[in-house]
Amino acid sequence: MTNIAFIPARGDSKSIPLKNIKVINGKPLIWWILKSAVMCPIIDKVVVATENEQIKGTVLSFGFDKVEVYNRDPSTAQDTSPTIDVVMEYLNDAKPSPDDLFFLLQATSPLTRCEDILGIYHKLTTSNLQTALSCVKCKRFFWQPDGYAINYDCQNRPHRQDFDGYLMENGAIYLAAVGSILRQKSILAEPAAIYEMPSYTDVELDEIHDWIVVENLMKRYLKLSPPC
Repeated sequence: MTNIAFIPARGDSKSIPLKNIKVINGKPLIWWILKSAVMCPIIDKVVVATENEQIKGTVLSFGFDKVEVYNRDPSTAQDTSPTIDVVMEYLNDAKPSPDDLFFLLQATSPLTRCEDILGIYHKLTTSNLQTALSCVKCKRFFWQPDGYAINYDCQNRPHRQDFDGYLMENGAIYLAAVGSILRQKSILAEPAAIYEMPSYTDVELDEIHDWIVVENLMKRYLKLSPPC
């Protein structure tokens, strides 16, 4: 059985051009997730899927072992392309074993550490479930546009410390066996195993101000808990 880490990295980004290789804390953004994946002892192969030659060159320049580039079709690298399209493209081309485990990682989640990859692997392999995903605990109160509360009784508003909250996808890691993905044409299925990550990993990198926030989070938390 092979454990494959798969990182989609398209070149087109409307808000931050070539976001995946923009420098953050001294390294191109994609370096951080690559470093965590390469250092993780259970990962056998790391695949970066890109249609962009500049991203390809940057990734290969790192000289990481385990890392290879998959030349994705431009049709799966559009603004409207769902991630599952490039996942299916790669699986149909590379034809890994149905028993191989497929870790979908995101270049835009630089706070993901190898201990998180190990953690979600343990969650899935010690369960009887088909898929796993990373989440963060969210203790926010949500409302619908029509003025009705979604996740609490507004007449009996709980104290935040007494509110269990909900688990929210942080988009950092998804995990499933290759065979499961091919059958369902999806990396997720219910019920799924949940691996909870720290709340500060709920980050978006869509705008320049997001970049500043994440850069400071990395300075604080990656120094305290560097990749293993």
